[in-house]
Amino acid sequence: MHSAAFSTVLMSYFYQIETFAAKKLDRRLLHLGAERVVEIGLGDDQHPSGYEGALDPWLLSLWESLCETNPSLLPRVCDISDPNLSILGDPKVHVIYYSSNEVPQDSIFSDPNKIINSARSMSPVLQFHDDGGPPYMLQMVTNQRLTKEGSDRDVRHFELEDPSSAISYKTGDALEILPSQNSSAVDAFIERSNLNPDCYITVMSFFATAEHEKEKLQYFASPEGRDDLYRYNQKECRTVLEVLEDFPSVQMPLEWLVQLTPPLKKRAFSISSSPLAHPNQIHLTVSIVSWLTPFKRTRHGLCSTWLAGLNPSKDNLIPCWIRQASLPPPHPSVPLVLIGPGTGCAPFRAFVEERAAQTAAEPTAPVLFFFGCRNQDNDFLYKDFWLTHAQDEGVLSSKKGGGLFVAFSRDQPQKVYVQHKIKEQSARVWNLLLSGAAVYIAGSSTKMPPDVTAALEEVICKEGGVKKEEASKWLRDLERAGRFNIETWS
Repeated sequence: MHSAAFSTVLMSYFYQIETFAAKKLDRRLLHLGAERVVEIGLGDDQHPSGYEGALDPWLLSLWESLCETNPSLLPRVCDISDPNLSILGDPKVHVIYYSSNEVPQDSIFSDPNKIINSARSMSPVLQFHDDGGPPYMLQMVTNQRLTKEGSDRDVRHFELEDPSSAISYKTGDALEILPSQNSSAVDAFIERSNLNPDCYITVMSFFATAEHEKEKLQYFASPEGRDDLYRYNQKECRTVLEVLEDFPSVQMPLEWLVQLTPPLKKRAFSISSSPLAHPNQIHLTVSIVSWLTPFKRTRHGLCSTWLAGLNPSKDNLIPCWIRQASLPPPHPSVPLVLIGPGTGCAPFRAFVEERAAQTAAEPTAPVLFFFGCRNQDNDFLYKDFWLTHAQDEGVLSSKKGGGLFVAFSRDQPQKVYVQHKIKEQSARVWNLLLSGAAVYIAGSSTKMPPDVTAALEEVICKEGGVKKEEASKWLRDLERAGRFNIETWS
């Protein structure tokens, strides 16, 4: 038995956690008598060339080892490591062309579900990991900006609806959305590609007609050019169209474009509504993504920008899947400590809605919610919602044993974050933990999770009179019991 393993980590903070599975699998296979084909590979997204910086040489070693071990196993695997390879196989996609008046009567184009299934079926990856067509085609009925106009952050509240039936989901679930491309970008792509049935079968580095473009592409495709390719492509987030425009002598036929262009990926968002309060709706809290590349080019997130551009007053069908996320819905009798700065508040809006609906039918446990943002006036997301539930007999009210604690990081000279508010309320947090509370953390995967975890450890040390090592073990035990849950995104 032979084995090989490669693991990727996305954030350095989680390096030991995320590479643990690959290391454990590697050790177990060796223990069972397996012989390594190649040494274990560990990729880190923080590497100057991304995780490919470790993946590419590891894959090259794997192919070379497989070729030496058993050339008949994968007959063409030796071609991968051949630098002099100048033969290109046939495309795996066959395209049938119709004129506008020849489209078959049973065409899929009248059914959005069939269009999506057909398009996704062309991806080799999705052929093995396809979860079928979208179970829901939801209509956007609300597109509301939550941050102040003129603010440098644009966060939206979206409400998606199935007007004909209830939607089956649970609090804590995530909604996956398959976005559409910008129509002008699609038109430009088609125009640039010169799509016609007579074009030559090409792949860029093989059939670029300009010699300097051919040399550049061959360099990018070589091991020596990996770092420059990463800086040119991944760091700049270039689209297929932009790459084609940078190499105008390359004319790609539709067959190869379909084969080489990756399918659009679904984007997952934490659901910010409770099915008890909105049985036929799903609410989302989405930051509209834009950023500057190292070369100061403005990039926009595909899905968030597409959603922000939809008009609720017009017909718009959004392909959606519902999946279980990493925040299990708590029982009404379980006290909660919720920590969600920024858009991390999304799942906890659903938790509070759910608990408010449950309160009408049965006794519920207290909820502490720690929220953080930059400014009270600019980006206090769902301000009225939280304040309403913190008053009178609300879920977050002191009368119910709960509390709302907000950190405005930029409203005073010294920055204040959620971890500072947690330490300020250490006695209340500790008392709730002693009464069996579950801790939920959601938000950015950068510094927030370790800072919040350190603050909770400090609370346990201070209030419980224990050392840091014991506090860390206390949280690990809480996690094993299903009462310490983290959901983060980059």
